[in-house]
Amino acid sequence: MAASAKVLTIDNLTQNGEWTIVLPRRQKQRRTNSIKTRTEEGQPWIPTDLETDPRKQSKLMQKMETSMRRIENSQFYASFLEQIQSSDMLDRFHKVLGSDLKMQMVIYGIGSIESYEPPRFQLSLAILMKRKFSWIGDIEVFDPVLSATESWVLEALGCTVLSVNEEGRRQALKPTLFFMPHCEAELYNNLLQANWRVDLLNRIVLFGNSFETYEQNIVYYRNSSIINSARHVIAVRKFSDEFRIKTISDDYFAAFLDSSWHFFGPDLESELPSINYDGDYLLDG
Repeated sequence: MAASAKVLTIDNLTQNGEWTIVLPRRQKQRRTNSIKTRTEEGQPWIPTDLETDPRKQSKLMQKMETSMRRIENSQFYASFLEQIQSSDMLDRFHKVLGSDLKMQMVIYGIGSIESYEPPRFQLSLAILMKRKFSWIGDIEVFDPVLSATESWVLEALGCTVLSVNEEGRRQALKPTLFFMPHCEAELYNNLLQANWRVDLLNRIVLFGNSFETYEQNIVYYRNSSIINSARHVIAVRKFSDEFRIKTISDDYFAAFLDSSWHFFGPDLESELPSINYDGDYLLDG
């Protein structure tokens, strides 16, 4: 999608939709978020409920403030900032920024921040990053499971809730940090497929599941369904740099298990393979 979708105006909501939701599993197992929808891509999205309750809004805001304090005061966050501010990482961020002063942040598949703690930790980390680094610009958020209350809290925290399900297909027409912890492989694949050009890939920083782990699992299990949903994910490994983060303690294990920073650096269009989704996909080795 070439440009940002129109923002959500809660006062104008008039109807409900049907969504496919992937709920968290065991506490220490990775939570995978889906933003699939039964409506066509680009159709207007509305929250899962139509009413907001001031008491629920206040309670959720308190939960978010608690989560942000816990993250900010944690050893995990200190280690996270140390990694970002290392010369190796900063060089890559600056390369993506180029002559731009700000890098917008797009959050896909955050999950229900009202129902589960891991999504609150993930959102807290994104907001704290924006407050810490002047080069991080506006934050846009989308997940079809968001309620009207959650949307209100997100807006109150300075985020913009998108009104259209982009299905991860936002083109990086300017430097963009895609914050996508624990999303499905298909969603990462959609993002890469929509940006399968040298100029676009070089404008992307991606925070999400480890692509190295995806590749290892695919090679080990030879699972055709995973292969079909992650062809661009595997192909991009040839010209990407991955930096895994440390979870430090069990407190943040569920929220950030197997998460990594990804930077993509193809130099020529000829480096980008043409990926066929109709035939067999051959793995190296």
